[in-house]
Amino acid sequence: MRVALHTKVRADRIAAYEAAHREVPAELTAAIRAAGATSWTIWRSGTDLFHLLECEDYGCLLAELEGLPVNVAWQARMAELLDVVHDYSAEGADAGLPVVWELP
Repeated sequence: MRVALHTKVRADRIAAYEAAHREVPAELTAAIRAAGATSWTIWRSGTDLFHLLECEDYGCLLAELEGLPVNVAWQARMAELLDVVHDYSAEGADAGLPVVWELP
């Protein structure tokens, strides 16, 4: 399944956010893959961040990552940089952007 998400970086933290993503811990990327993600891309337009991830089951992915220490540490780091954070709770599974149109 494909999931599109929208988060927001703080205007004064854009450089720090981008720097952090140049050094995502290998343990975290391995955990994301082990939780079922096959790809994850983030685009930025101003302070708006758009994520597109592909995974087997988004709800399961969130459940597997939510309490994982490497993810908890990463999310704490991101919370310092973001105005709107990625929701790893069970309710976050419904946070994906609705599909409006796809090229047939």
